[in-house]
Amino acid sequence: MDISIFEVIGPVMVGPSSSHTAGAARLARIARLITGGSVAHVSFGLHGSFAKTCRGHGTDRALVAGALGLFEDDERIADSFSLAKSAGLNYDFYEADLDGMHANSVRFTFTETDGEKHEIVGSSIGGGRIVITRIDGFATEFYARSSALIISQHDKPGMVTSVSAVLSSNDINIGTMKLSRRAKGGVACCIIETDDRIPGAVVDQLRRLPHILSVRAVNLEEGNGSDV
Repeated sequence: MDISIFEVIGPVMVGPSSSHTAGAARLARIARLITGGSVAHVSFGLHGSFAKTCRGHGTDRALVAGALGLFEDDERIADSFSLAKSAGLNYDFYEADLDGMHANSVRFTFTETDGEKHEIVGSSIGGGRIVITRIDGFATEFYARSSALIISQHDKPGMVTSVSAVLSSNDINIGTMKLSRRAKGGVACCIIETDDRIPGAVVDQLRRLPHILSVRAVNLEEGNGSDV
């Protein structure tokens, strides 16, 4: 088994738990990056042990911190409730039964300032690691180990070729590509993990392609999505 030493000793973080605190903060931060918009309200549906030990491990504060864009080693995690109030971010928590999901899982419902909603489901799977398992109803398997594109598109022939051509022309190498669709010929969700940061100009190029509905870039190294 190929295991990094960082997965053994855990991430640099604010405690007390790599799964319930650091993992929760990272999960919420990545979910917020995926939405790509200006968020006014977020509902956290807590499943399993996240629901049972939420306050004791500071999971609630970590989730709000992540939704604000704070990293898991940010000492302001403990003050996330007051930071959210200052930033105008409203939130609520409820217990959710996410059948079959990992015990440390959350259903995020983000409401943007224009009223648009996004639902993202993910889990903190240990050692600060996370996985996003659903984006707006589409099954996914995104571990957020590298920058990525989240593309919503019509399920038409040639779409993969068109998108790949744009990335190739900009010297962006594809690491993995996973496509999920509800029905043949309907709407599909494509997640492309890349070896490189994805510039805004590339996102604009992709948005101009036929049959593209939306394009969101998740550049993990930036961390500038914080509202605080």
